[in-house]
Amino acid sequence: MAIPEEERAWEEQRLGPVVRRRDQVQRGTTDQRLLDTAEGDTDWVHTDPWRVMRIQSEFVEGFGALAELPSAISVFGSARTPVGSPEYETGVALGRALVEAGFAVITGGGPGVMEAANRGAREAKGVSVGLGIELPFEQGMNPHVDIGVNFRYFFVRKTMFVKYAQGFVVLPGGMGTLDELFEALTLVQTRKVTRFPIVLFGTQYWSGLVDWLRDTVVAQGKASEHDLLLFHVTDDVEEAVALVSKETGK
Repeated sequence: MAIPEEERAWEEQRLGPVVRRRDQVQRGTTDQRLLDTAEGDTDWVHTDPWRVMRIQSEFVEGFGALAELPSAISVFGSARTPVGSPEYETGVALGRALVEAGFAVITGGGPGVMEAANRGAREAKGVSVGLGIELPFEQGMNPHVDIGVNFRYFFVRKTMFVKYAQGFVVLPGGMGTLDELFEALTLVQTRKVTRFPIVLFGTQYWSGLVDWLRDTVVAQGKASEHDLLLFHVTDDVEEAVALVSKETGK
């Protein structure tokens, strides 16, 4: 017996690029659901398609704000580093030296080492950039940032750190710092980015990690010996700046 035309029409439904069949077919149309939304019904602003628009807007805002930056280096480190500590003063010196070498300085925009590097860049009259992130414990943008962009999504922010920097200098830090470090190492290892120097500042702090990579990860065949050449370790500000300058061709 032939299937009635009205019933057969709902066997397959095309909604833009999406095809729905059988019991996954949705009754009505997208326009109908939009226009028939009940007053006070705001659940739609929390749906994944709407989040895509927010994500897109963050990329657009970030690209627009940073597209005309000069060559830049992203500096990472702990937000918990106290003002006036040797580590903080190293961050200030590093920010200043990077500007003097012709770079803008990009940080996460928060306190601690991030504030220190932004402060050094600002005092040297360079471009000081902060890329903030929405967190449950609000940190806010430090006062030494000249161009600041706040993000909801970590992965959008990470893209900005890599896209608009020619290299990373990583001072002692915690989970967020390690996250950014291994993101960059993975991108270089897989050749998603090229000519991207990564400098770990503070041999005592990073020695345990380097030993583990060499004696465990490489030794067990989880990475190659060559991967240990993807980064440099130093205790000297001038050497750190020289390394990123050399590898970026400045």
